[in-house]
Amino acid sequence: MVFDLVGDLVYFPVGNRSDAHRFLLSGCAGLESGGVMASPKPRTLRILVVDDDDADTVMIEEALAAATVPPVTQRARDGREALDQLRAEADEPQGDLPDLILLDLNMPRMGGLQLLEELKSDPRLQSIPVVVLTTSDAHPDILASYRHHASAFVTKPLDLDRFESAVQKINAFFADTAELP
Repeated sequence: MVFDLVGDLVYFPVGNRSDAHRFLLSGCAGLESGGVMASPKPRTLRILVVDDDDADTVMIEEALAAATVPPVTQRARDGREALDQLRAEADEPQGDLPDLILLDLNMPRMGGLQLLEELKSDPRLQSIPVVVLTTSDAHPDILASYRHHASAFVTKPLDLDRFESAVQKINAFFADTAELP
């Protein structure tokens, strides 16, 4: 494969799509054939986990802790607690809002859909990506989540290995591939 390293950039010549594709499959995400790509920089995400289930939260945190660069996690047990935390951070001059929210739907006091609606109507919070991570696979929940501007909807797998893998893939995407606000 022919490519040039220039500082922190990797350049692939136009027309060498198969080599670039093989390079991507080998673990270098984000490259566009014939273009310039910044080399991956490990980034520590700040993730707010909004889930009332202690067991699910522990599994999420353990899966995230296995990352090459583990994120810093916070937890809220329901939508009301999450909204209070987020608004308090947004009110601080040096507030440290999360890079990502992992959101369950079915919670006491304020459920996930209501929180999602509140977040996306608050100009200070609306740009935070929200991944709905829930046991539901009901089409109305999926549709409602996207209508309320969720970034993604993921049904929690019942199998522990698949659950951990799903959480790790979400983290990897937002840490390594996505450009965050």
